[in-house]
Amino acid sequence: MYSMPRVYKVWKGSNIFFLRGRFIFGPDVRSLLLTIFLIVAPASIFCVFVARKLMDHFPHHQGISIMVVAVAFTLYDLVLLLLTSGRDPGIIPRNAHPPEPEGYDGSSEVGGGQTPQIRLPRMKDVVVNGITVKIKYCDTCMLYRPPRCSHCSICNNCVERFDHHCPWVGQCIGLRNYRFFFMFVFSTTLLCLFVFGFCWVYIKKIMDADHSSIWKAMTKTPASIVLIIYTFISVWFVGGLTVFHLYLIGTNQTTYENFRYRYDRRANPYNRGVVDNFKEIFCTSIPLSKNKFRKRVLPEKHGLQTRPVGGGFISPNMGKAVADLEMGRKAGWGNTVPGMPDLESGMNNDGAENKEGEAEGVENRAAMAQHPRRSSWGRKSGSWEISPDALAMAAGAAGDSNRIDNSSLNGLN
Repeated sequence: MYSMPRVYKVWKGSNIFFLRGRFIFGPDVRSLLLTIFLIVAPASIFCVFVARKLMDHFPHHQGISIMVVAVAFTLYDLVLLLLTSGRDPGIIPRNAHPPEPEGYDGSSEVGGGQTPQIRLPRMKDVVVNGITVKIKYCDTCMLYRPPRCSHCSICNNCVERFDHHCPWVGQCIGLRNYRFFFMFVFSTTLLCLFVFGFCWVYIKKIMDADHSSIWKAMTKTPASIVLIIYTFISVWFVGGLTVFHLYLIGTNQTTYENFRYRYDRRANPYNRGVVDNFKEIFCTSIPLSKNKFRKRVLPEKHGLQTRPVGGGFISPNMGKAVADLEMGRKAGWGNTVPGMPDLESGMNNDGAENKEGEAEGVENRAAMAQHPRRSSWGRKSGSWEISPDALAMAAGAAGDSNRIDNSSLNGLN
């Protein structure tokens, strides 16, 4: 008996799965190996050439605690890295078909039995803590993104509370792994400071034992010099990242919002005060994943995306080359309409999108003139296909045109 495949086998995103769907990584998961090497290699050098020799410089074998702390800190850092990289960051499942417009009862009909074509609104307004926030329709996932959600063009998924896509961990940073990402960066900073500090302690011990200058002591432990230089450079990176994310947590922002919207110039609807903002990140339960990657795919949901029986719901971006607000790259056709302005570039919540309404009619006619048969149906990872309904309509229109031409010729004859 044929069994339906599991969800991770037919996943439409760009993710890579391990252990039969138990771990989900981004498409750039190979960079994770480099990150592991950059942590394990210096930690191993420290344990072999510094911590092991420091054991003899402390009475009652107290120096062994340096080795224990270094090993425990490294393992703790690697666990946090795996929790950040190998779990669902907060992916929102895709819809099989576009949502129905508000107030649509499915009873609208057009003469001749044709299905009405209803264009979904491109933007919607939602109120967050008394402030109006605009949410956008995602053509790829066929849903309206919740507030603070964005579509990552690298992983090809909509992610809740999207912060950024981190190439060092090979995963998006979002609602379900941001806490572990910050703890990973912070613990890496502490590990660098720990190694940096005890390398200098070892040099000082050599100076006291040999009664030599600092330069002669440094020549006797080249491994300490290498580690001091390495950790000094690294701490500027991970330490600066830690300070930056402390600021983001204290003001309840994401990296994406900080670079995109600049809340210092407008009200931040998510800021609830420093204490409550930190509680939101560290003292709240992490929501369960909305995806069951090891679950069997239901027969009606397996295969291509299908249109609803009522049909007629058109993507808000149909026939339009739209510059997306997604992270990483712009979505749209390869050949955009010449001379058409990018109506979304620089758009913010202050109302700049009103310009779109004024140009929408001209934009639709220009785009449909160059791409008369393209639609958002069947879109996968930036590719566009002509839907069967569109082909049928085109064939029917061609047949009507031929009949009209023949009748006209008969009349002339």
